[in-house]
Amino acid sequence: MDEDESFEYDVANGAEDNFAALLFGSTKGLGSKRVPITYRWRDMDPRTAEHVWDHLGRWVHWLVETYHLPTSVIPDCWWRHSEIVAELYALQRAEQASYTEDDGGFGPLGFHERLEHSIARLRDLTRTAGCVSLQTHREPPLRRFPTTGPGMTAPAAEKAGLGPMKPPQEEAPMARQPKPDQTES
Repeated sequence: MDEDESFEYDVANGAEDNFAALLFGSTKGLGSKRVPITYRWRDMDPRTAEHVWDHLGRWVHWLVETYHLPTSVIPDCWWRHSEIVAELYALQRAEQASYTEDDGGFGPLGFHERLEHSIARLRDLTRTAGCVSLQTHREPPLRRFPTTGPGMTAPAAEKAGLGPMKPPQEEAPMARQPKPDQTES
């Protein structure tokens, strides 16, 4: 290119968006209805949270069956551990975003690269939770923050941890059963 020459691109009539889509993939997710909104758990209303929980539960079932993931990666009581839920939700969103109609073919590969790292993190989180080694759900220890300090008024402290991240109220599939030789007195 000479000094007198320059690269110019017509940005009228949406050409700038089309150019960005060519360079970086879709900027709008055009033509793809498979990628629902990604929510922050703490901002969801109860109705939205119920829908997201249902969608996530079905997706986790699919993930476990498809990739033959053992309970050492995703415990049977996964929904009762907020840190595992957060990791699975992030992975679900990455998988959904990877399979759009306008993807050039790199999305699935990117998801599988993320999956490898996520499995390692899930394995660590599950080991820390301790539910697999105990063969029963173990409640995580409750950390209590002081009710004073930046951003912590008494009402805010009471609400901490009570948002839509709280799992649906169900009995865990790994409910502890008494041993046959134990009798109640």
